Amino acid sequence: MKTKNILNIISAITIFSTASNDFHAQEKNYVSEVWTADQGKNYKNPVLYADYSDPDVIRVGNDFYMTASSFNEAPGLPILHSKDMINWNLVNYVVEDILPSEHFSVPRRGDGIWAPSIRFHKGEFYIYWGDPDFGIYMVKTSDPLKKWEKPVLVMEGKGLIDACPFWDDNNNAYLVHGWAGSRAGVKSILTLNTMNPEGTKVLDKGIHIFDGHDAHPTVEGPKMYKRNGYYYIFAPAGGVATGWQLVLRSKNIYGPYEEKIVLEQGTTKINGPHQGAWVDTLSGEDWFYHFQDVDTYGRIVHLQPMKWENNWPVIGIDNNKNGIGEPVLTYKKPNVGKFYPVVSPPETDEFDGEKLGLQWQWSANENIVWSAKLPGQKFLRLFSIKVPEGEKNLWNIPNLLTQKFPAPNFTAITKVKLIPEDAKEGKTAGLLIMGTDHASLVITNKPDGFYIQLRKAEKAEKGGEEKVLFETKLKSNEAYLKVTVKEPNGLCQFSYSENGKNFIKAGDIFQAKPGKWIGAKVGLYSISTAKAPRGGYADFDWFRVTKN
Repeated sequence: MKTKNILNIISAITIFSTASNDFHAQEKNYVSEVWTADQGKNYKNPVLYADYSDPDVIRVGNDFYMTASSFNEAPGLPILHSKDMINWNLVNYVVEDILPSEHFSVPRRGDGIWAPSIRFHKGEFYIYWGDPDFGIYMVKTSDPLKKWEKPVLVMEGKGLIDACPFWDDNNNAYLVHGWAGSRAGVKSILTLNTMNPEGTKVLDKGIHIFDGHDAHPTVEGPKMYKRNGYYYIFAPAGGVATGWQLVLRSKNIYGPYEEKIVLEQGTTKINGPHQGAWVDTLSGEDWFYHFQDVDTYGRIVHLQPMKWENNWPVIGIDNNKNGIGEPVLTYKKPNVGKFYPVVSPPETDEFDGEKLGLQWQWSANENIVWSAKLPGQKFLRLFSIKVPEGEKNLWNIPNLLTQKFPAPNFTAITKVKLIPEDAKEGKTAGLLIMGTDHASLVITNKPDGFYIQLRKAEKAEKGGEEKVLFETKLKSNEAYLKVTVKEPNGLCQFSYSENGKNFIKAGDIFQAKPGKWIGAKVGLYSISTAKAPRGGYADFDWFRVTKN
């Protein structure tokens, strides 16, 4: 075994021995009721049926780490950990606030953290990402489970996205990145910059090393590696939902680069299989992670077997014998030396810990006054935050607490009590399905009592007005709220109960829609009209995700 691998293993063991008690998400392994990829000796794709968009993965010793795009959702840059490449646990976030903090204090939907790259270099973990409006950031740590250092703006500019660092054998540092046409006016080109050895600053204007306009439109998301004297750039092309995986290689880091398509949909149902990470195991196997865009459910994560032929990667299975791989739906699990227990990213939250579960994100940088979670308090309190005057729906509301859809079919249920304090009307709290169209089942107060309402807004990003589609009076100020989500493409049926046993349908089926660059999300919120008196809150006893 190489000395480097031994040091990596020691480093990984040290990390987990010192940090494993820091995060309540790791206190016990959560096992989802609605999706698991582990099938014993085999696995099924996707390994994560959740919107971990633009995934990047590395191995450090015998541990695997994943990060993904998080856009405007805060906290940002999730860190997932696995021991077997199949079972993933959400263990941390890299940034508490998206930078610049004040800019992201309101929802900037679709902006923020795009397509990150994670690397391990000289004992430290690095993540680079491009914000299309501000430039390329870097953040690092020696311990991925604890607090990361403050991000550094490595290269300022508009349209800079999908950044990946590369340290060569001589410790020369480089940064390869793509371009957002919406900001830069040009896309489908890849650019290479030199950096200082610390990876904190770009040293030049860069050189274009690949132009995809002729054969590979929308080439982006580059990941750089080195093997057998070749520099490799793995890059998606052809568009999010319809593209293919391209690999470039050259003996010179500046090119010229040869090109080869190595993964495509072919005869499978897996559309647009691309953008991800080449990962090897200690046993010498090669694997490739990528996403699949499934509309309402976002960009879900697949794992493909990979091998090398003539110094080119072959990803998936070459069913058509054309030298281009196609995705597999099931396959034998990676050889990592042993079998590990099934574990899933958290979904259900009983709200009995000191903190919210790691599955939750806000629609903007968190304001501490939005919620309270006191020690020993076995519920979540969301305060009735006023909606700005003139807002017609929830699109621009920052204090929405949501999580990713975890599976194609699931049920989410919560128990909520609305306490409006002195307000006779105008306080609302409940269960939300959020996207460019959104719908929510809520309790609201009026002068004559409390009501259940089903609310819906179409084309919310364009100012579509929220309307009440269903209403009925309650006997008290508390209720059980439920939504059942089903295929195809996220059909949502809301229902409510006053005793937790007998549920009554509330309105018609709602067709969930994705957000801006993300899938639909499910969650909770508590708001007030602008004209209502200050005060009021809603207490949520728990939030549970179960089978339909």
